[in-house]
Amino acid sequence: MTPIEQLSRFAAAISFAELPAEVRDQTGWILADSMGAIVAGSAEPEMQALSGRLSGSGDCTVPGLGRTASADVAALLNGTAGTFLEMDEGNRFSRGHPAIHAIPAALALCEQRAGDAQAFLSALVVGYEVGSRIGAASRLRASMHPHGTWGTIGAAAACARLAGLDAAAMRETINIGASMTTATSKRTMLEGGLVRNVYAGLSNRNGLLALQLAESGFTGEHDGVASLMGGIVSEHFDPAELLRGLGQQWHLTQNYFKLHSCCRFNHGTLDAIDKIAARGALPAPEQIRQVHVDSYAYAAELDDPAPRNTLAAKFSVPFAVATRIVNGSSALASFSWDAVRDTRVLELARRVTVREDPQMTLRLPLERPARVRIMLTDGSSLQGEVGVNRGDDALPYSRAELREKFMNLSTRVWPQAHAAQVLEATLGMAAGGTSFSAWTRLLRQPAR
Repeated sequence: MTPIEQLSRFAAAISFAELPAEVRDQTGWILADSMGAIVAGSAEPEMQALSGRLSGSGDCTVPGLGRTASADVAALLNGTAGTFLEMDEGNRFSRGHPAIHAIPAALALCEQRAGDAQAFLSALVVGYEVGSRIGAASRLRASMHPHGTWGTIGAAAACARLAGLDAAAMRETINIGASMTTATSKRTMLEGGLVRNVYAGLSNRNGLLALQLAESGFTGEHDGVASLMGGIVSEHFDPAELLRGLGQQWHLTQNYFKLHSCCRFNHGTLDAIDKIAARGALPAPEQIRQVHVDSYAYAAELDDPAPRNTLAAKFSVPFAVATRIVNGSSALASFSWDAVRDTRVLELARRVTVREDPQMTLRLPLERPARVRIMLTDGSSLQGEVGVNRGDDALPYSRAELREKFMNLSTRVWPQAHAAQVLEATLGMAAGGTSFSAWTRLLRQPAR
């Protein structure tokens, strides 16, 4: 039996109610975190405009936009909204964001087919584990953006599980999904091309289509995953990673959550600045001569000191450093248009340099290290260094911090009381106390 056949058999048999309590609890928090990102992202003007142009009438929920849509449109809109603010969870082993590539597809299909909470949550777990494991097994080409690649296969697997397909049909759907990934470009994130935010939306929509094709009799390659990831979009593929700790070690419980509103590759640097700040007030921008950042290779790529928009700002280490120092925060407002246009931030960003430390690169993926040295005009300096980033499973945020994050995000759209009700219902559904239909009714609350 091939690795993809073993993974398919595992995925087809997953039952949420039978999973370890730790996995079920973490699933609830990942779902809540993802819904917060989706709802907050839906408030962006581009999302509002896109929603108005995509008709697709149907009964599938589009949280935050106060509408329903067809399954494919809902999956596309929700997947796109969830990546807009760079606040969705991720996984350091797959070097991407498994949840946002599977949840919107599973949500839309579960509503379309009148599924229940157990079916939806089982599909979520399958989509996460399959997608993340394929990501961990792959080394994408340097020019590729991970969004929209292996996540499409995770979405297809989630849909297959929700449809109740057996192991053979699960494998077929996964193989079809492998042929439906997109040719993504890393330049989009560096240049601020907002089309990058659609990649996860396309993965969710194409995951739905992969199921429809499989149920209609279409077939894929014998091992589409190995074909795609073994030489087309990836430079290396290790099928053994698909099965490493399968059923014992869950990628879901090894995820990370984000409080800094930017690319994860910035987070080590920002954590290091937080360490400096914990020892006393940060210097004023005019007191700073230069800031030197040493980090791993992926972080060193984010070196543009003058991002052209809010997306590019989220993928710039110099900007992240400058806005954190000037604004005293790395939350949403620090990466807004006001921040991007702030001359104080831009002037300081020009004095920030970032370079790779090869020894730090070797510490991936268990650590994402960074060292920050702030050189002051009086000749003195301040230094902070981190290995593990906050939010990783080895250094997790508290549940109270995650609750606060959800409330901060979702109250961009909903009143405080309703946002709190959605959070409790989301966690309650994972605990077995809230029905799927009751939960989706809450999600349909229009913007205030």
